[in-house]
Amino acid sequence: MVLKKKKEVQVDAFFLDQQQLEKLQGFSRAEEQNLASLLLRCAQLSNGIQQIQCIKQIIPLMKKMDQNSACDPMVKACLDILGKTYFSLDVKNPLKKVLASSLNGLPEQFWKLAVQSFVCCLREELKTTNIYLYRKVLDNLASCLEDFSLGRATIKNLFEEVLQFLQKTLLDIQEENRQNHGNRIVQTQLMHDLLTAIKVSMMLVQKLQENIQGSFWKHQESVVWQSMCSLLKSSTNFLMDATLLQTVQTTSGLAFILFTKAMYEPTEELPSLVNDLLLGLMKHTGVPVWFMSNCETLCMEELPDSVLLFLCHGALAMLDWKNGSMGENGEKLLLDIASVLLSLSSELKESSMAMSLSRILAIWTNSALAALVSGSLNLKMKLNGNSDVSGKLLEYIYTHWEHPLDAVRHQTKLIFKNLLQIHQTTITGSNEKPDPFFAGLIMHLLSLEWHVKGKYISLGSLVECVGTENILQLDRTIPVQILDVMNDQSLAPYASDLLETMFTNHKAHFTLSFQESTWIDQWHDIWVSPLLVILCEGNHDQTTYIIDYYLPKLLKCSPDSLSYMIRILQASASANLGSHSTRGALGALMACLRTARAHGHLELSNIMSNGLVSTECIRQGLVHQHNQVCIDALGLLCETHRSTEIVSVEEMELIKFFMLYNLNSQSPSVRQQINSLLRKLFCRIQESSQVLYKLEQNKTKQELLENSAKRHPLVILQQYKDFMSSICDRLFEVLFPGSSHPTRFSALTILGSVAEIFSVPKGQIQVFQLDQEIDSTRVQTLIQCFTSTFEEVKVLAFVLLMKLRDVAFNLQASENLDLLFQAAMDLSTSTKPYDCVTASYLLNFLVHHKGLQCICLGKWIEYNPQMDENTSLSTVEKNTLAVIKLLLMNVEEEIFQAKKSLLQAAASFPMYGRVHCITGALQQLPLNNLTLVAEWKEMVARLILMSYKLSAVVSPVVQSSSPEGLIPMDSDSESADRLQMILHEIQPQDTNDYFVQAKTLEEHCKVETEKLAEHRPMENICTEMRGKERQTCDVTAQMVLVCCWRSMKEVSLLLGTLCKLLPLQATSETSAGLITVEQVKNIGDYFKHHLLQSRHRGAFELAYAGFVQLTEMLSRCNSESLRKMPEQWLSCVLEEIKSCDPSSTLCATRRSAGIPFYIQALLASEPKKSKRDLLKMTMKELISLAAPLNKSSSVIPQVHALNILRALFRDTRLGENVMPYVADGIQAAILGFMSPVWAVRNSSTLLFSALITRIFGVKRGKDENSKKNRMTGREFFSRFPSLYPFLLKQLEVVTNTLNSEAEALKIHPSLFLLLLILGRLYPSPMDGMHSALSMAPFVPFIIRCGHSPVYRSREMSGRALVPFVMVNEVPQTVLSLVEGLPDSTSPCIRQNNIHGTLLQVFHLLQSYLESKQLIRSDFQQGLGDIITSIGTKLWLAKRLNPCLVTRAAYLDVLVMLSTHLGKFEKQGMQLIEFWEEMNRVISDSDLMSGIPYSSAVPGLIQYLQSITKLVISVLSVTAGPDIQSSSSPVGKKVAKPSLSIAHLLHCEFYEVRLLALEAVLLWLKQINSKQLAEEGGGVLSLLIDLEGTLLAMALKERNLQCFCKVLEILYNMDLRNVLPKTECSIKMNPNELLTWSLNTVEISNSTEIQSISLKFASKLVIHLLQNHQQITEEVLKKWVGLIVHFCGDEQETEMLLAAAEVLKSIASFLLINEKLILGLSDTLAMWKCVVLLLQNEDLVVRDAAAEIIQVAQSEKKSYKRTEFSLRIVNAPMALDLAFGILCELLLQWGEVHGGVPILLGWLLEDRDPKRDSETSALEEDDYLFDKGEVNFWAEKLTHVRQLSKHLLQLISLTHLTLADHRELDRLSRIALEQAQLVGHHLRALPPAPEFSKTVEFSRLAIQNERISVYLKILNLLKSDDFSKNETLEK
Repeated sequence: MVLKKKKEVQVDAFFLDQQQLEKLQGFSRAEEQNLASLLLRCAQLSNGIQQIQCIKQIIPLMKKMDQNSACDPMVKACLDILGKTYFSLDVKNPLKKVLASSLNGLPEQFWKLAVQSFVCCLREELKTTNIYLYRKVLDNLASCLEDFSLGRATIKNLFEEVLQFLQKTLLDIQEENRQNHGNRIVQTQLMHDLLTAIKVSMMLVQKLQENIQGSFWKHQESVVWQSMCSLLKSSTNFLMDATLLQTVQTTSGLAFILFTKAMYEPTEELPSLVNDLLLGLMKHTGVPVWFMSNCETLCMEELPDSVLLFLCHGALAMLDWKNGSMGENGEKLLLDIASVLLSLSSELKESSMAMSLSRILAIWTNSALAALVSGSLNLKMKLNGNSDVSGKLLEYIYTHWEHPLDAVRHQTKLIFKNLLQIHQTTITGSNEKPDPFFAGLIMHLLSLEWHVKGKYISLGSLVECVGTENILQLDRTIPVQILDVMNDQSLAPYASDLLETMFTNHKAHFTLSFQESTWIDQWHDIWVSPLLVILCEGNHDQTTYIIDYYLPKLLKCSPDSLSYMIRILQASASANLGSHSTRGALGALMACLRTARAHGHLELSNIMSNGLVSTECIRQGLVHQHNQVCIDALGLLCETHRSTEIVSVEEMELIKFFMLYNLNSQSPSVRQQINSLLRKLFCRIQESSQVLYKLEQNKTKQELLENSAKRHPLVILQQYKDFMSSICDRLFEVLFPGSSHPTRFSALTILGSVAEIFSVPKGQIQVFQLDQEIDSTRVQTLIQCFTSTFEEVKVLAFVLLMKLRDVAFNLQASENLDLLFQAAMDLSTSTKPYDCVTASYLLNFLVHHKGLQCICLGKWIEYNPQMDENTSLSTVEKNTLAVIKLLLMNVEEEIFQAKKSLLQAAASFPMYGRVHCITGALQQLPLNNLTLVAEWKEMVARLILMSYKLSAVVSPVVQSSSPEGLIPMDSDSESADRLQMILHEIQPQDTNDYFVQAKTLEEHCKVETEKLAEHRPMENICTEMRGKERQTCDVTAQMVLVCCWRSMKEVSLLLGTLCKLLPLQATSETSAGLITVEQVKNIGDYFKHHLLQSRHRGAFELAYAGFVQLTEMLSRCNSESLRKMPEQWLSCVLEEIKSCDPSSTLCATRRSAGIPFYIQALLASEPKKSKRDLLKMTMKELISLAAPLNKSSSVIPQVHALNILRALFRDTRLGENVMPYVADGIQAAILGFMSPVWAVRNSSTLLFSALITRIFGVKRGKDENSKKNRMTGREFFSRFPSLYPFLLKQLEVVTNTLNSEAEALKIHPSLFLLLLILGRLYPSPMDGMHSALSMAPFVPFIIRCGHSPVYRSREMSGRALVPFVMVNEVPQTVLSLVEGLPDSTSPCIRQNNIHGTLLQVFHLLQSYLESKQLIRSDFQQGLGDIITSIGTKLWLAKRLNPCLVTRAAYLDVLVMLSTHLGKFEKQGMQLIEFWEEMNRVISDSDLMSGIPYSSAVPGLIQYLQSITKLVISVLSVTAGPDIQSSSSPVGKKVAKPSLSIAHLLHCEFYEVRLLALEAVLLWLKQINSKQLAEEGGGVLSLLIDLEGTLLAMALKERNLQCFCKVLEILYNMDLRNVLPKTECSIKMNPNELLTWSLNTVEISNSTEIQSISLKFASKLVIHLLQNHQQITEEVLKKWVGLIVHFCGDEQETEMLLAAAEVLKSIASFLLINEKLILGLSDTLAMWKCVVLLLQNEDLVVRDAAAEIIQVAQSEKKSYKRTEFSLRIVNAPMALDLAFGILCELLLQWGEVHGGVPILLGWLLEDRDPKRDSETSALEEDDYLFDKGEVNFWAEKLTHVRQLSKHLLQLISLTHLTLADHRELDRLSRIALEQAQLVGHHLRALPPAPEFSKTVEFSRLAIQNERISVYLKILNLLKSDDFSKNETLEK
């Protein structure tokens, strides 16, 4: 762990004026130090820290002075100076505190003098009249009152003056605030001053009680009394003033109670007075006149809610609740405050108020605890856990424990904790154990679902009260249940906190209960063993969160448990290595060791030397297939508790090994973790090296070290240097051409960390410096990283080059710089959007070069040598100005050309690249110290003008009604005809064919183009010469649109940057600001125009990005006219929306286009700490527009309002501030859904969706019905109380339209939305009696919604009913619903009603069976009643019921019951009768008697699926041993089912066959995984003799899904059972079956069928070969060919995975067998497939392929018997191992001579470079965006380097030479020809090809290296002399 260094404290020194210095000089003496000379010396010091030392010497010096020196004028003068100094110092300066604490020790004889001096100084201070200097006086008063006796004495002497000053301050600030209304900056400052003033006045009254005690000041005329009255009046006014900051109001509430308490007599009456104020019962009689006159506004009957809240806070904080000093009145007040606060909780919904309320309730619980200590019996009764107050408090807790605000949740936790303590206090002395209140709470909490966060906090508090053991006695599985929850990150912290509380408490309980340590095993069983099981087998997320949150806490509580963990895991580590999805014991071991080492519980060297963990074991961890195991193994090496622990040689070697195989990780989080861990390691090296340098310097310690057995410091330092150097070599090595993005990202990030950590601070030796490792090749490599298409790589390379820029520029020749600059200018006008980003980084790098102007820029623009003479001018500023000037000249010229032909511009010089480069250059300017102010002002003006011009050219496209398809008219007359032709071609405008086919615009080479070329020496990239005279220019609508919207984007960002980066110019012309107020206003108007009129989403979204920068700047600037602009703009646009003027240009389609963005930007810029008045005003306006009261008003404002509201509710920056408007938004959306206008309904739906997300949170999973994004009805309606009556009323209206008597189809539009909301709520067992918002009224309405004629509505009403029925009420509700179903003889049967009711029964039953209360006996009773009642309406499931849909619904209920009951161990009599009933239902079904319908009958398929599920469910239960062995006649009857599985397989409907096949497959898998072995057959009996049926099905089945399932079943079956049946059932022998399955692979179009057929065929091949049966050569070749085909790079993932599975299954028999079974070429072709799969882009495929290597390594281990061979490895390691294994196999097979040439062929990959270059040229230029098929992971050179490494080892090992020289010469000739061709292509590339022809350059560089490696190995094979080989081996 790297510890942070402490920040140094800054101390500003004080200075004395000339007069004071002269006075001190007069008194000071040279011969001895007196007080004056000490002070003089102190004042002359310029360092504050030294002055502190001086001041500390003052009092010791004064203590030495004699008694008479108090009369010495020198002392008086010094004390005067000290007084003035004290009051002049800033309140935050440490000198002030030091001076005060020193003067606290002042000798008594000087006290009076000092007080006089201080009084004199303070009196001067109090004369201050400038309001803006009041703050300093207030700070001084506060300092005097805080722990400073001299200060307090001073204030006592001036008590009246101070009171009057405070009175005046409060009134003055209030008046000043009123006058500055709207000036936010000044108002904010005044608010803070006001707050300080109130706090100081409270301190004064609290600290100087004795000055106020006694009655002498209580005369109406006395100054003190009048001042106190004034203070009381001011505090009352502030309390009632809602415009003030909330903190000011809160503090005023405290002040009001404090002042009243000081002034009011008799004090016993005070609680009653406060009580009357709170309850609005203020009687004017009996209340003092002074109180009425000063606090008149507070004595109203109805006080605002916020005022009540602050008054309650004041009373709780300022009255004394201890010792029962306030008597009965106090107790009554306490209880009344609780009821007031709880009633406010339903009113105050604004986030800041909700936070205050929760905090004040927590204070109330503390006060109640204090009052209880000496409270009356009555109070104890009233505060008991079962009392009314406690019930309401619990209700508050249950409602708010999942509140979105952290602060509210935290306070809720405190309230609950205190509530438990309050109850415990009230029952002390009672003997009842266990306490019923606690017992009830525990039962309630345990019955809650684990996704409720409040459950954890509350259980944690309860554990502290009742102990873990008592809770575990109720349910021993709780620890495991909590660990299971930890796969959800949002719950993991809560779960781990609860577990920590529980196991700590449990350990303490055991320690107290048992003397010996015998309990530790029991403790381990409960808390540690489940953890280890999950760590080995749990999923990725769960194990990660357990390691992060739970493991450190467990080890902290019980460090000794570590050895237990290591012992258990070590025992199984070599056997259970894990896989790509589980950590295994090895991964769990790594995680435990890492955590333990990081927290200081173990030393790595100890466990390695003890043999607990071997190096090999860590090595396997470092290349494990599971990412997190690699990270944990790396963490074990890098993370330590001490940041200076020396890094051992073993650790360094292991890190080097890690770096070989882990840099190419596709997971961003893994890359981030690798970098973070290596940073820790580098910091350790850096910090430990500093310690070693100090050791080396300190000789005595060094000798000690030499005597010990440890390493010598210099040796370690050299090892460090070598290690860091080899790490950097590795990192630069992987930046080769064609290296993948992840590799580059990792390497550059780590290099950046090295550069940062090993930078050289002054006066420190560094063990390693990166710039010493840099040479020109490496600089070139870093610059080439700019060409990456991923911007993050460009950023990392740029940052690294900036750190190394001095070295980098020294290593670059001037010609090279010129080429780079030329390339940057070319790229800035490329038509490929990512090229201009490269240009920007290149230019930003080059502007740091001192010689840029003379080397590069001289050719382009006029060079000014005078600038070089100006030494104060920074290189960056000078160069940036020149570069921007050049870019600006070019872009101005291009805009001029674009006005003539926008098509030509889009194809040849899209202008956005230039603007992007200008913005980039501006962003790295040092803006606070620019020298060339005049030049910059002119430049900014030109840039703004250019932006407007460019925007004017391109805006017609992005503002057209259909920008995606528009090609504009050109003003150029020559191209107008051709444009007409294009426009004619793309008619009609709503088709998209022009996106596919390029439109060609042919034109003569114009003189204009030539002129332009003179100015811009660059190629016209999109222009291709045809013949000598004509050129064609390919322009697609897509290119035009990209050119236009990107230009708009760049203009917006440039203008935003100008606003954000450049300091505003004040009114005076001399100012250093670069942009004027007028320019800012114009920019604002520009943004407004484009945001409100653009139609293209890209354009207005990006204008928004620039506009946000502008609005943020406006809210902070000093100019009032600018500051008020957002407000004016907002009111203008709202007016325009309201007016719905026909001439308005606002876009009413495209979700109001840019309007919501415009309003969002204006509102989000409001200061976060303000009252958010603009937001409140806007929300009210929009809500009134969105839900208009009169129907006649226009639709357009309503549509705009709904769209804007949607954007505001989605904006995370507005967060909690929009919550108070959610309920109104929901109402507007639901009412809008009923509008006859489609646009309104559409916008309402979008708003509704945004609101559901805002209320219930973002949906993370795919499960529509998961409990995650839901809340209890109580929480929902208490947060949005206005929705309770609204939803109830709407529901009533809806259900009234579903009038059951009328047959007409009436559908209410808002039914769907209502059910959507209600379905998101769920019941809480906590729904107590106290809630007024009962859920019961909704139930009858929701039940009636089930009668809707719309199927989906019925379905939703079924789901929505569940939350409203408590679990214990389900049986009763189900019974009443079933009773409501008609009998078969009923006269009027309405199938819709039956269907709705059955769906409700289904969903209720589902929730009941899933609920956590399955153990209770009343549950079993309820279930029995349900089964009985369902049995009474069984006619609905039979043929008596004509409707198939309701028959299916009834069967679904039966299937659910059947599945649930089938899990019971013992099938009792009632259940056997139930199964008999089920058999009757099945016998009566159409499956038995034949199906008389066609598939077109509504509901038939649904019915068949339901009855099939029932048959399968009954079959699997009745095959169980319990029923099969039953002796009763009913049981025997049930044991013989009426339908077999074979019957289902022969059904004509494929849906039935599919379900039956799925069941068979499931049973097969269960049998194969031995899950059912112990059940004595069970379902095994159902599968007897199915093989023949399945084989016959395979040949006949026409449905693809069924066919696929049949093949899968056959693949999972034992071939020994299948093959004997082939002759009799399908008349084929095994070889014919093989041919058939291979043909199936070839002819099928379905990847699924191809995959399973190949797997089945491969299983057959292996089976036949192993049993020595003949397979023809042709069939084997065909099979191998199919495998090779499946491994092609372009194949779908499913096929690749199938190939990997096949290769894994044949690996041990065919690939690594000691004998060559298939022949060399086929076997190597298979190995080539393995190599290809290991380089596939898809991680899943690579992981599957790595398992093939795992098989090979395991076989190797079994015969080598080494302890740890690398088995479960990641793909890069597997690739290396694969080549190694292959070379070993060639030796083993004796096929080295035949194999090596084939492997050499892999090196070269027989491809023609000529053809390659042509295709790559096409690829590069053809498309704007489409890059075709690209593998972003595979690295050709990695593969080449690994293969060549193993080939060289093989050749040197076997001393191989190839005798056939002619063959060798032929191979050499091919390679040399290719080398020449590649060389020719490389020379033909333009200058700086890495930028202009990146793809081709990379490809040629890769080919070049391939050929050179190939030739090197060929030369080696020719030679006979092996003495030269050693160098090659290396």
